[in-house]
Amino acid sequence: MADAVGRDPFAEDDDQQALRELARDVTAREVLPRAAHGDETGDPPRVAAKALAEADLLRVTIGEEWGGFGYGDVEASIVLEEVARADVSTAIWCQLTYNGPPRGIEHLGPPAMRERWLPAVANGEALLSIGITEPDAGSAVHEMRTALRADGSGYRLNGYKNYSTLGHVADGFLVWCRWPGGEGARGIGAVVVPADRPGVSLTGVHSSMGVHAATEAEVAFDDVEITPDDILIAGDPRSTEPFKLLLAHLNHERCGNASMCIGAAQGALEYAVRYLNERVIGGEALATRQGLQWKLADMAIELESARLLLRRAVHLAGPGGTPPALETAMAKAAANRAAKFVCDEAMQVLGGYGYSREYPLERAYRDIRGLCIGAGTIEAQLNYVGSNVVRGRTTTSPAWIEQRF
Repeated sequence: MADAVGRDPFAEDDDQQALRELARDVTAREVLPRAAHGDETGDPPRVAAKALAEADLLRVTIGEEWGGFGYGDVEASIVLEEVARADVSTAIWCQLTYNGPPRGIEHLGPPAMRERWLPAVANGEALLSIGITEPDAGSAVHEMRTALRADGSGYRLNGYKNYSTLGHVADGFLVWCRWPGGEGARGIGAVVVPADRPGVSLTGVHSSMGVHAATEAEVAFDDVEITPDDILIAGDPRSTEPFKLLLAHLNHERCGNASMCIGAAQGALEYAVRYLNERVIGGEALATRQGLQWKLADMAIELESARLLLRRAVHLAGPGGTPPALETAMAKAAANRAAKFVCDEAMQVLGGYGYSREYPLERAYRDIRGLCIGAGTIEAQLNYVGSNVVRGRTTTSPAWIEQRF
């Protein structure tokens, strides 16, 4: 930026720039060439994930004690943007590694659980899925039925989770469940269960509009043994605090979701720009048409606005911390909306080519459409933001005047 005399408050340092360049290079070589195949066949992105692991790009957020780099949400966001620029399905594999079960295990789990799972995840030898959603417990997650019953010094787990991302190829599951005696939000905690433990079974795999290579699985738990070492955080039938702690950890996932949306939208915008500069009609490139330039301007403004909200949220997490809920909800809603708008407009700019499966834009649109539902719908984020604003609560911006109602 030759004309910039000030400093971008969210500028990346040398290590972060190097991480982005590495992620961009590996993505161009190993992820992009496989993206269309995964979309067509539904084959999980194992080869691309292996390449990312060999480049040490699955170590980003895992602590150094467990073989990782110990980075935080900022660095996770950087890599997720770059991978999703080419393929959201492969980015979701990274998302599970950065912002999914391993985060909870490192922050909340007992030593034996950390030792068992974290080095294997960092090396790319294990993938953990998460089981939260049930047929009658989506956004109203406190209505879940999956529960433990006491069994000697441990428990037995019974229940069913119907949207477990990449659960059909996972080595284990972080399962939200209810402790004996709990009702509503009270008594909800979480356990980590190996996929090969007796009683764990795959009952189905969803066929969705997008993210074909990282689809959702249905997983049943039939009297599965749960030992003390499997307990991530115990539910308390008298308290909602364990449940609130689990919910807070979802802010990592929401920021990752927003990062993938921004990355996919960035890729779509750049593809549209290339097309308009290369497509010549009447002796002039389409890029010279003012009406099309306005479309690009609107796309760029929406995208950069969402990116700035996301950068604020991940920077506020700090080293080893969690992104704040209000700023995270704003960032996710903005990124989801921006991705829908940008990918849709990019398809429109290409006309019939944008709608064709021979080109990547329709895949990007299908993929990000699911991200607008996962990790808390846009509407759920708006509910959270609105309920806080109406109570006079504020973001970190000094322009807000805090009020009490």
